[in-house]
Amino acid sequence: MTEDHKSGFVSIVGKPNVGKSTLYNTLMRQNLSITNPKAQTTRHRILGIDTGENFQIVYSDTPGILKQVSYKLHDKMMGFVKQAFDDSDVLVLIVDAQRPEEPEEFKRNFENSPAKKIVCINKMDLVDEAKLNELMVRLQQEYPADVYLSISATENFQIDKLRETIINFLPLGPAYYPADQITDKSERFFVNETVRNNALRIYQDEVPYSLEVVTISFKEEPNIIKIYCEVVVERDSQKIIIVGKGGDKIKRLGTSSRLELEKLFDKKIYLNLFVKSRKEWRNNENMLNSFGYNPE
Repeated sequence: MTEDHKSGFVSIVGKPNVGKSTLYNTLMRQNLSITNPKAQTTRHRILGIDTGENFQIVYSDTPGILKQVSYKLHDKMMGFVKQAFDDSDVLVLIVDAQRPEEPEEFKRNFENSPAKKIVCINKMDLVDEAKLNELMVRLQQEYPADVYLSISATENFQIDKLRETIINFLPLGPAYYPADQITDKSERFFVNETVRNNALRIYQDEVPYSLEVVTISFKEEPNIIKIYCEVVVERDSQKIIIVGKGGDKIKRLGTSSRLELEKLFDKKIYLNLFVKSRKEWRNNENMLNSFGYNPE
């Protein structure tokens, strides 16, 4: 390792549904974080490790900052966000060009952070140049930062510039993780997230937000991976919705998830889903901790 090697933690923060996970996946050049048009898709803090010849960037995708916290689950999610503000070397604030308002508390946290700061207007391709310029001027006044950029995470516009800026801001230091490691999350975590994301696509209204997925068995054999998951909901009435008439909905959830997992693991998958009702799990401290919602 050379003396000019750089390494550091880079957190992507902002409101729900502004494109944080899409940008994270684009920067990582692979889909580690699930993306969905529905808000509150990201519940955990997911580290992605990008190692180059003389740098290591530890990206952090974070839950969207919520104005209203309704459950202990939301408290836990905001705990992940607080971690990001506390331990980041670089903060990347993502602002949606189409709906650019941010909560006041978030503005204070951003301003008070000692990290290097980058403000990015995302989805710039969806607004006209005059509106983009007006928004940039306002953000420069409201958010003191080191760099301001207009980007499009989906169109890969200005992403190389953003990555170059991030590397320039990293402090000198050795790598935190082995060069071949790309994330801090386990295989079971990505199974859970894959099934949960498909549930967000298939089911409507509140049900997906009351749902958690827990992998209870992951057994890899020479030609197949056998996976057993619990799909956890809060009420028995929700179990009926998840299963569907004659089991049609749970079958659809299982099939779509299995196909994605076969691409992810490049192997044949056997996936069995069980639906369990665990009353008010979103407000149960012990269950939340067992599901991995335990910010340190």
